[in-house]
Amino acid sequence: MRLDKLLANMGYGSRKEVKNILKQKKVSVNNSITKDGKVHIDPSTDVIQVGEDTVHYQKYIYLMMNKPPGFVSATVDDKEKTVIDLLPSNIQHYNPFPVGRLDKDTEGLLLLTNNGELGHKLTSPKKDITKLYYAKIDGHVTSEDVNRFAEGLELEDGYETKPAKLRILIAGESSEIEVIITEGKYHQVKRMFAAVGKKVTYLKRLKMGMLELDPSLKNGHYRELTEDELTLILPKKIADE
Repeated sequence: MRLDKLLANMGYGSRKEVKNILKQKKVSVNNSITKDGKVHIDPSTDVIQVGEDTVHYQKYIYLMMNKPPGFVSATVDDKEKTVIDLLPSNIQHYNPFPVGRLDKDTEGLLLLTNNGELGHKLTSPKKDITKLYYAKIDGHVTSEDVNRFAEGLELEDGYETKPAKLRILIAGESSEIEVIITEGKYHQVKRMFAAVGKKVTYLKRLKMGMLELDPSLKNGHYRELTEDELTLILPKKIADE
């Protein structure tokens, strides 16, 4: 990889700004000052420093966020604040994107990465990745609803959902439930409950595949995935890159 590209990718500025840093003799490779941004380096073996800072190259980034309400799951939006706006600039320069979507008013587990291959795998309908949600429902959820979810539901637009696993936590006029789906259609959980005559008043994603939301992670906060968490979602060869 070219030195100037690596420095730009790691947030040291645009190519032009990196060129200026090099001209100022602030960059060293293996303890030797270099002004040539075209020089090719190996991030796994070469030691690159900018001033007194050692550059630790990272190709991919994997973040767990506890998405708060009021933010859209997108990288940019002309009208709304996005989940990317919750990240500092030193994280944004990796160009992460949300894997799948949570509605604007839905909370909970959101994975962000710049690994496009992983994003495709985790959102592909063919993979049947499970998503576990907790919800509060305006209406009495019954065993009949459990059975209807298990069979799949016809939504208002005629779409037939795949079977879903519904579990009643608290039954009553204001019910609390957990539901597991393997799809990610627009407003799917809300539309499924609408199909049985009920309304979702609160929705939070707790789990995606084997990856669980860290209960200590506050709304709007994020952290990088641990090594153990990475093994749940990544083939080892990709996780090691």
